[in-house]
Amino acid sequence: MYIFLIPATLIALLYLYFTRNFNFWKNKNVPGPKPVPFFGNIMESVIRRKHLILVYKDIYEKYPDEKVVGMYRMTTPCLMLKDLDIIKDVLVKDFDMFVDRGVEFSEEGLGANIFHADGDRWRILRHRFTPLFTSGKLKNMLHLITNRGEKFIKHVEKITEVQTEQPINSLLEKFTMASIAACVFGIDLDEDMFHTLEKINKIFSTARYGIELDMMYPGILKRFGGSLFSSVLSKFFLNLIKSVIEQRNGMPTNRKDFIDLILELRQQKVIESARRNENEDVKTLELTDNIIAAQAFTFYGAGYESSALTLTHMFYELAKNPDIQDKLIKEIDEVLERYNGELTYDALHEMTYLSQVFDETLRKYPVADLLHRNAQSDYTLAGTNITLHKADTVIISAYGIHRDPKHYPNPLKFDPERFTPENVGKRHACAYLPFGTGPRNCIGMRFAKWQSQVCSVMFFSKFRVDLSKNTPLELEYDPNFIFTVPSGGVPLNIVRR
Repeated sequence: MYIFLIPATLIALLYLYFTRNFNFWKNKNVPGPKPVPFFGNIMESVIRRKHLILVYKDIYEKYPDEKVVGMYRMTTPCLMLKDLDIIKDVLVKDFDMFVDRGVEFSEEGLGANIFHADGDRWRILRHRFTPLFTSGKLKNMLHLITNRGEKFIKHVEKITEVQTEQPINSLLEKFTMASIAACVFGIDLDEDMFHTLEKINKIFSTARYGIELDMMYPGILKRFGGSLFSSVLSKFFLNLIKSVIEQRNGMPTNRKDFIDLILELRQQKVIESARRNENEDVKTLELTDNIIAAQAFTFYGAGYESSALTLTHMFYELAKNPDIQDKLIKEIDEVLERYNGELTYDALHEMTYLSQVFDETLRKYPVADLLHRNAQSDYTLAGTNITLHKADTVIISAYGIHRDPKHYPNPLKFDPERFTPENVGKRHACAYLPFGTGPRNCIGMRFAKWQSQVCSVMFFSKFRVDLSKNTPLELEYDPNFIFTVPSGGVPLNIVRR
C-alpha cells in the first residue's frame, strides 16, 4: 500500500505546488487562457515546439475584444497589455513606474548590459550612452559601413557567378557581422575571425533555459550569480575589449567608432546619471572593463542578429512582391544619380520609400519582440479595476499588435504605403513597436536602420532578388533561438541587374 501511497502523495504535492498561483487572474475576473501545470501558458515554447514570440501572439489573438489578458509564464502570473492607451501609459506617461525589465543577472555574466540593467544602473548607462547614437556620431561611422558594404557586394558578385540561388539569411549575416565588428570593435574580419564569430553568434542566439528558470522564480539568477548567457560569451567579449583597448593604449583614436566614443567616456573614470529633479542625488558608476564589455556585447549581439534577420525578411518580401522591388530600385537609382553615385547621409535621407519598406518589414516581422516591464509599486491600469503590485510583470506583444486588423487592415499583406506620413499620422503612436517606445526604447534603432538601409541600397543598385524553387511560401521559425530565425533558411535567386 505504501508503495503506491508515497508516490501518489508526492505527485499530489508537486501538482499543488506547481499550480498554486493558477487562480490568480480568475480571482480578479481577468480573462485569459487556462494554464497547464508547471508550464503555465508557454508550454509550447518551453519544450521548444513553438517560438515564444508566436506563443504570445497566439494568446493576443484569442482575446480580440479585451484590453488585458491574464496569463502565466511558468507558474508566475503576468499581464498581457493589449489596449494601446494603457500601453502608452506604461511605456511613456508613467514610465517611472515601469522602468525595469525585471531580468537581472550577474555582472560577470554580462548582466551589466544596458538592455537588462535595472534601476539606477540603467539610468546611468542610458544617460551616458545615448549621445553615442546621435546622427552626428553615426555620420562619422558611415564610411565604415559603406566600406564593408563594398566588400560584401564583391563577395555577392563572386558567388553568384557560380550559383544564383543563395541562402539570403546567412549571406546577409556576413555583412552585418563585418559592419558591427568595424563599428563596435574597430576590427576587420579575416576568415578565422569570421568562423570564431559564427560560433559566438550561435552560442549567443540559442535560447537557454535560464530565462524559464527566472520566469518561475523571478530574481533567482541575480540572487545566485547566474546568467542568461554562457561563460564562453562573457570571456570572449571581455578579452576582446581588453585587447582592443590595449591596442589603442587606452586612448581614443580617429576611427570615431563605438570603442573610441567609449574610451572618451572611460577617461572620466566614473559616469553619472542625470537628475530627474533638483533634490535627487547624482548616481555614479565606475566604467570598468566588465561594464564596457557588457555594452559592446549588447551593441554587437542586437545589431548583428536583428539587422540580418530584418534584411532577410525584407529581401524575402521584395522577392514575393516584384512591383514593390521595382519601385524601390527606381528610387535608389534616381537618388544615387543625383549624388553622382555616392551614398551619403543626405542621399539616404532622401530615400523615403526605402524607409517605408524597412518600417513595413518590421511591422510584419518584429524579429526581437521582447517587451516586458515590472511595476515599481502598486499601479491601477486606467479604464480598468485591475491593480498591479510591486514586481508584477506586464507583457506587450508587438507581433500581435502589428498583425491586428484593427490597427492594420489586411495585416498579412506587405504594403509599404502604410508608412507614408499621412497614414502614420492617423495611427495610434503605440500601434508600431519594433523598437519599443518611451524612455526605454531601443538605443540603437537609428544605427540599425542606417546599417540596413546602406546594405539595401548597395545591394539593389547592383542586383535584384527573385523567388527560387526552394523559397518557402510561408516562413516558420526555429523555437531554439532567441530571435525569429527562419527554419531551414530563406533561399532566394540573386540576379545581376
